[in-house]
Amino acid sequence: MTDRDIVWRLLAGSALVGTITVDEAGMPWQRGHFLPGPAFSQFKPWFDEVNGMVEAEQFDRFDDVYDRIDSALTLVSPSGPVASFLLHIDADRAWFRWEGVP
Repeated sequence: MTDRDIVWRLLAGSALVGTITVDEAGMPWQRGHFLPGPAFSQFKPWFDEVNGMVEAEQFDRFDDVYDRIDSALTLVSPSGPVASFLLHIDADRAWFRWEGVP
């Protein structure tokens, strides 16, 4: 999945958190336009906290803070859900890396 303009979905259960339209495809990071869905407001503070930690270089707590994102959300490629992912969202931009399928 490295083609441009492919749409990925971010879900919380069956609720749409948002979509990412890839406009910079490469490995390991995919980058794209993030369009928030109805459920995004519930999770936005989590992404903001992760972004703040990265900016402040507080990497010692990163895994603990990011784990709730990983536990609560599913990243879905056009082929289906991925097994694991690391996702950052800042305003209308998202960048992520992923591994395998479940």
